[in-house]
Amino acid sequence: MRAGWIIRKEFQEMRRDKVIVRAILLTPILQLVVQGYAANLEVRNVPVAVCDQDQSDQSRALLAEIAQQPYFVLAIATQRTEDLIAHLDARRALVALTIPPDFGRKLGRRTAELQLLVDGSDATSAGLAAAYLSGLLTEHGVKATRQRLARLRAADPRLPRVVPDIRVWYNPDLRSVYYYVPGVAALILLILTQILTALAIVRERELGTLEQLMVTPIRPWELIVGKMVPFALVGIVDFTLVVLVATLWFRVPLRGSIPFLYGAALLFLLPVLGLGLLVSTTSRTQQQAVLLNFFMTMPAVLLSGFIFPIANMPQWLQYMTYAVPLRYFLQILRGVFLKGAGPDVLWPQCLAMVGLGALFLTAGIVRFRKRL
Repeated sequence: MRAGWIIRKEFQEMRRDKVIVRAILLTPILQLVVQGYAANLEVRNVPVAVCDQDQSDQSRALLAEIAQQPYFVLAIATQRTEDLIAHLDARRALVALTIPPDFGRKLGRRTAELQLLVDGSDATSAGLAAAYLSGLLTEHGVKATRQRLARLRAADPRLPRVVPDIRVWYNPDLRSVYYYVPGVAALILLILTQILTALAIVRERELGTLEQLMVTPIRPWELIVGKMVPFALVGIVDFTLVVLVATLWFRVPLRGSIPFLYGAALLFLLPVLGLGLLVSTTSRTQQQAVLLNFFMTMPAVLLSGFIFPIANMPQWLQYMTYAVPLRYFLQILRGVFLKGAGPDVLWPQCLAMVGLGALFLTAGIVRFRKRL
């Protein structure tokens, strides 16, 4: 009953603060839309500078094939290799291709060499663009060799070949938005609910209302529950908004169980709200709470696998990721959205969030003392 009055008080304070209400309802949608478009690793319309010193039918056919791809745009053509460096330095091109004078003569007969220069200052885009273009050049060389063998009647139809039949599951079009938008939804839920919770008890102390709570018979755990439940409900509302935007606007497929998805979101809120309350009981001012929450959130995002794959991290750093709740929720979101996975597959992640939630909530309750 006493915790219920704390819950009611928190909702009344949020209702009276119009800024908080707008932030709760509009901020998640705006963040998801902006970050959903920004967090996109698809390579499109990469400007390519070309120095064609061969000017043969074979080199022109190669350039026409590159121009037909949606990944590249033949932005610059020059006859001097020195100009390519200048175009890369000025960011007028991300990739520079040099075709030597003997390219057409060697193509299909022996090794035909090309020079490919890539602007490595943008490592991600450059790596993807170089991989795409290298694959295209290799395939073009294979086609030329087959055509020459066919003309010379040297091709043996009985010659064994390896023909890969590639099938991409869960994301056939390899759209990065399908991978990143669920992660952005988890990130929004983490940041918004944790910062609101981190300011809960600190705000009471700065407003002077904490003394009034201390003369009441309310217990520490009741105050913790009363502070946590309203923000948990706010988190569920925000989660619903971002799921709707993800599925209706970005067309991210939701193949799994919706009840399980919401159950996992509630489990994720346990450690998130527990960390927020732990920060709130540790800080003396709202400024301290905001700064401490920031220094806790950024490492959690970096160690969660949202930006960098956990498998690429050093072994000692991979062990630290087991203490990050966002890691497990990202795996659940992507599993439910893209793979249609359920609790029979994702139960270890759910169990990990329950354990971390119990740990952080217990630390918050122990930390809180019914005194100034």
